[in-house]
Amino acid sequence: MRILVVEDEKKVARFIQQGLEEELYAVDVAHDGEKGLQMATAENYDLLILDVMLPKMSGLDLIKAVRAKHKTTPTLILTAKTTTEDKVAGLDSGADDYLTKPFAFEELLARVRSLLRRGAQEKSTLLRVSNLELDTVTHKAKRNGKSIDLTAKEYSLLEYFMRNRDRVLSRTIISEHIWDYNFDTGTNIIDVYVNHLRNKVDEGFEPKLIHTVRGVGYVMKEG
Repeated sequence: MRILVVEDEKKVARFIQQGLEEELYAVDVAHDGEKGLQMATAENYDLLILDVMLPKMSGLDLIKAVRAKHKTTPTLILTAKTTTEDKVAGLDSGADDYLTKPFAFEELLARVRSLLRRGAQEKSTLLRVSNLELDTVTHKAKRNGKSIDLTAKEYSLLEYFMRNRDRVLSRTIISEHIWDYNFDTGTNIIDVYVNHLRNKVDEGFEPKLIHTVRGVGYVMKEG
């Protein structure tokens, strides 16, 4: 899952980013409303988290602009504004949830999980491709009942492959979803991680699931 955080207080933004990344989410950060809007409309995020009082463009205007482009990305307002009128204005702008500062990070995580479920109800929490299983709640992977240890990036990559089984994924598409906004597509890091993942989920197992599509990228499929 890929999340965009729009927060002008850099310490707060870094705190949120670090906490979400520890929960294996891919996180991008913008520090003003205009940059946030640019990123939110240029990329396909699974969730937006944003402050209301932002430089250059307010969070409410950002949400309205995103909704005007017919993007239905679940959105969580995170702000120090606590009155009922503020909450109503936020929700009426198109936000899906509202959390006031200061907040407990556990509550933020609970709301993130809730919004991600709401935004993608068709997504199962247990993914299966052939005899490979991935639990997106516990982040545990198994092949033929054998546990597979994954790093954070390997987990994100495997989940993305499994959610897009039989679909050829270019390196650009993979980088946009798994790595951050400023990822250098000129490196071979994607191929390195795919090879690491292939060694863990395919080595010693049949059928092989991760396949290279020459000149394009990769696909997860049976056989």
